Amino acid sequence: MRLSQYFMPTLKETPKEAEIVSHRLMLRAGMVRQASAGIYSWLPLGYRVLRKIEQIVREEQDAAGCQELLMPTIQSADLWKQSGRYDDYGKEMLRIQDRHEREMLYGPTNEELITEIFRNGAKSYRDLPKGLYHIQWKFRDEVRPRFGVMRGREFLMKDAYSFDLDYEGARRAYQRQFVAYLRTFARLGLKAIPMEADTGPIGGDLSHEFIVLAETGESEVYCDRDFLDHDVLGEDFDYKDDGGVQKVVDYFTNLYARTDEKHDQALFETAVPEARRYVGRGIEVGHIFYFGTKYSEPLGALVTTPDDQTVPIHMGSYGIGVSRLVGGIIEASHDDNGIIWPESVAPFKLGLINLRATDADCATACDRLYGQLVEAGIEVLYDDRDMPAGAKFASMDLIGLPWQLVVGPRGLKNGVVEMKRRGGNEEREELSPDAAVARLTNSAA
Repeated sequence: MRLSQYFMPTLKETPKEAEIVSHRLMLRAGMVRQASAGIYSWLPLGYRVLRKIEQIVREEQDAAGCQELLMPTIQSADLWKQSGRYDDYGKEMLRIQDRHEREMLYGPTNEELITEIFRNGAKSYRDLPKGLYHIQWKFRDEVRPRFGVMRGREFLMKDAYSFDLDYEGARRAYQRQFVAYLRTFARLGLKAIPMEADTGPIGGDLSHEFIVLAETGESEVYCDRDFLDHDVLGEDFDYKDDGGVQKVVDYFTNLYARTDEKHDQALFETAVPEARRYVGRGIEVGHIFYFGTKYSEPLGALVTTPDDQTVPIHMGSYGIGVSRLVGGIIEASHDDNGIIWPESVAPFKLGLINLRATDADCATACDRLYGQLVEAGIEVLYDDRDMPAGAKFASMDLIGLPWQLVVGPRGLKNGVVEMKRRGGNEEREELSPDAAVARLTNSAA
């Protein structure tokens, strides 16, 4: 994509309403714009990141044996009244009426609706186990929406639901999701730590929240440094191997990891050697629950057992804040110049910078490079604008693409371009244009 044709309305100054790093950088980089309090439009750059995160989440859910569907944003209040949550949920639920004065709501979550769907489609133990998920917009009317997409009112969420005949089956489903979350966040370039959590309005008696380490996080985190050193993606993994799943879950649940709400300093000091104690801050990006028959009983989601008994289905729910993750990744990965995207979710892999757009040799060289890179399957944002070099460098650092390829008259005379790795020590290297293309192509393989 040529930047001269791309809609990317960057800002030089930080908007006054932006209180945290991710909000500031998302506005300045032209990723989002506020439509109303806590509700955002996703502009092309931000939407590319959102879709990439969504796809990684989808791939791990599919690998864990879940099937994707899509439920509506608007739900009938009747189901929520049957479960008993309609009045209990509070003012966060947006309650509305249609033209026939039927009570409706904008779904903050989907336990009731998915239970009804499954109730109407499963009658026997032979229909179990199953896992279903969707990625859909939710609405919760926060009393004080703030921090951009980190605490908005409308947000994109992956919510999955497991259906099993008994507790043992439900526990296995829970553990598969536990591992799926670890792998998902690792693929997003994040260190996510599972921590025992309260179940809140979802209900249930088994729950973990997944916390991404970030200096600007809202929760204080106490954990064993072994979490930080463990490579979740370092070996082949099979979700069908219950023993392998159990091994991963046991490893992570046996290490100390708590937020300030559940922290026990005496236990922390006893369980974790001083050299391995980590104290920092974190952001919640996912939550998993087992809640048994909390919804299947009142909503009548029943199946027959092998001995012809009728029993309620055991269920769990598993949420990941997809849009919240965009902000979470930025909070965990940025510097004074802007965002530093992990390659897996970067809107483009490479920023191609023409230092002098009016120079015929530079334009010819950049056009040739652009064509080669696109043909090789590299996602390129080509800055072909007639602007000062400093402004181009600032824009590329702000939006945080993993690689920059800089083409200027002086380098071309010497047969080289400059390749820069964004983040860390900002590695720079001069090499021939063809070598640069080969390097980028090989790194994409």
